[in-house]
Order: sequence, then structure tokens, then C-alpha cells
Amino acid sequence: MKQLSVEHLLGIKYLNKNDIDLIFETANHFKEVINRPIKKVPSLRDITVANLFFENSTRTKLSFELAEKRLSADIINFSASQSSVKKGETLIDTVNNILSMKVDIVVMRHPNVGAGVFLSNHVNAKIINAGDGTHEHPTQALLDSYSIKEKLGSVKGKKIIIVGDILHSRVALSNIFALKLQGADVKVCGPTTLIPKYISSLGVSVETNIKKALKWCDVANVLRVQHERMNNNYFPTTREYTQLFGINKEVLDSLGKKIVIMHPGPINRGVEITSDVADADQSIILNQVENGVAVRMAVIYLLAQQIKR
Repeated sequence: MKQLSVEHLLGIKYLNKNDIDLIFETANHFKEVINRPIKKVPSLRDITVANLFFENSTRTKLSFELAEKRLSADIINFSASQSSVKKGETLIDTVNNILSMKVDIVVMRHPNVGAGVFLSNHVNAKIINAGDGTHEHPTQALLDSYSIKEKLGSVKGKKIIIVGDILHSRVALSNIFALKLQGADVKVCGPTTLIPKYISSLGVSVETNIKKALKWCDVANVLRVQHERMNNNYFPTTREYTQLFGINKEVLDSLGKKIVIMHPGPINRGVEITSDVADADQSIILNQVENGVAVRMAVIYLLAQQIKR
């Protein structure tokens, strides 16, 4: 049986092209499972998964939980906002307490960059990074690529524009790694204050004109502005941001071609994207949500195969 080249899913930058292909093949199988009348398989009946969320997240947490339930795993949910972390308990203490309950896989979202890597060096469980600070969000990038492949047949050679707050977005960084690995041509578009200085070192070019960006691309992956990660004002007003970088039906209709619209959610309707664009037939936002469960099932399943009993 084929196996992943990694022992944890800490970031896309640790994966190779074969890993991504294997995850997608496995996700195809699980996608068929979740569209059956009985949406469960007994694959992980003897595996315990702990979901540790040190940052609020509704969609990612629900998606992981559903993926785990579809695989028949036992689940422990741990939300740090209501926990002893507030009482000063360290990450290692928290995790060791959970591991003493014999947990096999830890899915963790944490505000600090590198928390997953730190954990993988200290605990004896498989770690899946569900987002670490402004660093990476590997399962989101995998489900985004999977959705592009499903819609367009392939990722290789496709022109993808990532629009919005690139600086604070872990989704942008993971997407750039995943898309480049699969041979896509990637550009970013947004206010220069929200584009990281190192972006060109990733083999990505910058386009500051939204119309030119959309005319160039096959797919636009639109990100929200992450106000919760900002200490300064990076642009004058939300209204000005919308005028310069917002995507509406009028802009799309003027392109003379149909591009695919994506968004990792949650959407700020009327800011980075209007409702008629989010709900248009060229939008695959709801497909991304469905594919997220299949891709996360694939990742959990493939890592569980490496657990030695």
C-alpha cells in the first residue's frame, strides 16, 4: 500500500507531489463514501483523535469532526478558550494530559507559528496542523487544489490569482506551496501593504490591478481581510478596499470569459466579494466545503495507516 512520505501533516512545504497525488486519490474514494446513503466506513474504529483548538474556528473544526466521524474514529474535543490554558497550563502539559488518555492523532489549531512542529518533536502521536498563526493551513490548501482539479481537470498549467490579505493569511502561503508543487502559475493581488516582502522568493508575481489580475487568471481564490490579526491600519477604509479589490458581477461580466471563483470562508459579503458573485454558477465555494471533508478524511486515514499497534 502506498504511504505518505511524512509522519505528520505540519505544512505543505514538507510534502512532495506524490503525497498530494496520494491524498487526492484517497479523497476520491472518500468523496464517493460521503455521497452514499450510509456515509460511514469502519476504517478507524480503533483510533482516537483529539481536536485541539487554541483559536476559534467553526468551519475547520466541524469539517475535521465530520471527517473523523465518517471514519468511525473516537473523538475528544478540546477548546482552549474554555480550558485550563487560561489558567497558565502549557501546551506540552495540555497535550500530555490528553495523550495519557491514549490519543493516536492530534488535530491542532494554534495562534503561534510552528506550534505543530514543536508538538511533533515532543509527543508520540500523529499531528495534523489545522492552522498555525499566519504560517500554514495545509488541509485548506489541499482541498482548494482538489476543488480546482475537480472543476478544471488538472492544476498543472492553470493560472491562479490569490486576491486579498496575503500578509496575514496562512491559506495564501499553503496554497502557493501546493499550487507551485503541482505546476500552476500563481500571482497574488491586493494592497501593497498586505503583500509580504518575500513573496517573489516563492516564485510568485504581484499584480496590483484587480481587473488585469482577473483577465489573466483561470481561477480567482479570494481571501477575506483578517482584521483580527492586524495591529495597524493597512488601508484607509473598508469601502476603499472594496472599490479597489472587491469582486462584483459587473467586473466579472466585463472579462469576456468565465473564471472560477473560490473562497476559503468565512465570506465578508459586500467587502471582498458580492453575494451575486459568491452564489454564481462559476463559484465553487460550496464544493470546497464538501471536498474539505473528503480531503480531511484522506489525510487522517493515511496518517492512521502509519500507526504501529
